[in-house]
Amino acid sequence: MTAIPANSSANNELWIRRFHPAPSAPGRLVCFPHAGGSASFYYPVSAQLRSQVDVLAVQYPGRQERRAEPVITDLRELADAVYQALRPWDDRPLTFFGHSMGALVAFEVAQRFQAAGRGIDHLFVSGRRGPAVSRVEDVHLRDDQGILAEVRAMSGTQDSILEDDELLEMVLPALRGDYRAVETYRGEPSAVVDCPVTALTGDRDPRTPVDEARAWKAHTTAAFDLKVFEGGHFFLSSRPAEVIGVLSDHFAALLPASEMTTRQSRV
Repeated sequence: MTAIPANSSANNELWIRRFHPAPSAPGRLVCFPHAGGSASFYYPVSAQLRSQVDVLAVQYPGRQERRAEPVITDLRELADAVYQALRPWDDRPLTFFGHSMGALVAFEVAQRFQAAGRGIDHLFVSGRRGPAVSRVEDVHLRDDQGILAEVRAMSGTQDSILEDDELLEMVLPALRGDYRAVETYRGEPSAVVDCPVTALTGDRDPRTPVDEARAWKAHTTAAFDLKVFEGGHFFLSSRPAEVIGVLSDHFAALLPASEMTTRQSRV
């Protein structure tokens, strides 16, 4: 595994964003971005759920304030580094949420916590087929225009960025590196986590058909649930209230009603 000191505050500042600290929350939700994505994608999730859970968002190298750092193009190496960065944060129960590439990173990090005897409470995997469902993909081998065509097809990046040459120059290395990480990843059919898994997908997602999202069921020894939303690959952006509602309901179910009412009154 990547050797990063678990107690390094500088490392935590690089890898973990905490937009709305909730020091009294009983648990933490860790959010993992998609290919080319950044921690700020989850700012609205943090804002909406801060009365229920302490939300952390992972910031991968090669984007935003970390754009000068090389992108990690091996997904398991990336998971090693994220695991080390998250170790100081497991003093409370952890729940993971990852979208697209982030679902695979979350799954790999969850396995690392489990191997260390510090398993997580729940894993939400969004917009990604089961980890052992393989498909030949070559987006990372295309030229810049080929990568941008894929991004446009997925509707995951704002048009203002795609039309700005300077911004494109900054985001393309992260996009290419992330696509390489996810397209060269091969999940083990026998790999499982021992926490409940909830898979989420859009009913018109061209990269994650419902049946392939259901394949996550084989990767948990606990309960499995599948939730299908109206929309494409980025149904999170088109149906944000519904997705956040799923998470809110999950955390609300973990709290006594009286405590939930008290937390909501503080917002």
